[in-house]
Amino acid sequence: MGRVAIWISCVLLLVAACQGKGAPGHRVRAGYYNRKCPAAEIIVRSVVGKAVSRNPGLGAGIIRMAFHDCFVQGCDASVLLDPTPANPRPEKLGPPNFPSLRGFEVIDAAKAVLERVCPGVVSCADVIAFAARDSAYFLSGSRIDYKMPAGRFDGSVSLESESLQFLPPPVFNLTQLVDSFKAKNMNEDDLVVLSGAHTIGVSHCSSFTDRLPPNPSDMNPGLTRLLQSKCPVSPNFTNDPTVVQDIVTPNRMDNKYYTNLLKRNVLFTSDAALLTSGKTATKVMENAFIPGSWEKKFAKAMVKMAAIELKTAANGEIRRNCRVVNK
Repeated sequence: MGRVAIWISCVLLLVAACQGKGAPGHRVRAGYYNRKCPAAEIIVRSVVGKAVSRNPGLGAGIIRMAFHDCFVQGCDASVLLDPTPANPRPEKLGPPNFPSLRGFEVIDAAKAVLERVCPGVVSCADVIAFAARDSAYFLSGSRIDYKMPAGRFDGSVSLESESLQFLPPPVFNLTQLVDSFKAKNMNEDDLVVLSGAHTIGVSHCSSFTDRLPPNPSDMNPGLTRLLQSKCPVSPNFTNDPTVVQDIVTPNRMDNKYYTNLLKRNVLFTSDAALLTSGKTATKVMENAFIPGSWEKKFAKAMVKMAAIELKTAANGEIRRNCRVVNK
């Protein structure tokens, strides 16, 4: 290839990058909607605030939704797509998501307002990213607040099988957890910090019965007895109650998850796994005992996670309805 051809190729690649069309490493930026839709972030925060004030569990669900979206197909709102004749088993019907994932109606409500104010401008993927940030803001009493870069595109691929392939289940050990995060360019710090989201919300009994008698476990005996009083011996789809994940401050995002973990008052094998290595155990203690440390690190990790495998204009779109791809 001659010098002129190489130069032209480089120019075309730069143009594509500027336009967000197909160039690798699509970048998002804070304030993306300042001109395109100035009220976008205000609208999402308002809708989320009303929802969380009525039901704090919805905020927990939206934070979990962001994680479940980004780890499968990247942060592209693929978790929002409903089943269709052409794709009867999307992500949201996968075992990690159904029936436990919640908050879809909050995303719908925010998107409906955005479509009235700025039709076809704000992606569903950005709505999830903003809504997760705002959920943390309200649930933490405004102690967790950060700028969330935007400019994501929505994807059109959503497969139930991939929810099982990429989302780490609650029975994973530390090696498996680290590997699943590494596959998404997230590290051990991110793993420990994002696990702190278990300070809010509820879990189905079926997610932690592997830690209840007659199975061996290092769970605090007091918590074991409490859970046994609330959970059936063999949970199933029709009999699978929920319990709070944080028995100390169940409706508040704070660092109590880490003090609970040190006291063995956590639900999942994946929680307990964080104490099985000196490196991650040290990080747990830092988050437990250094005031304000976890909140700052959580904000940073959420921004990092929200940049996983972003779509561009070449392989994404701005959905008008978050539940279906555009026609």
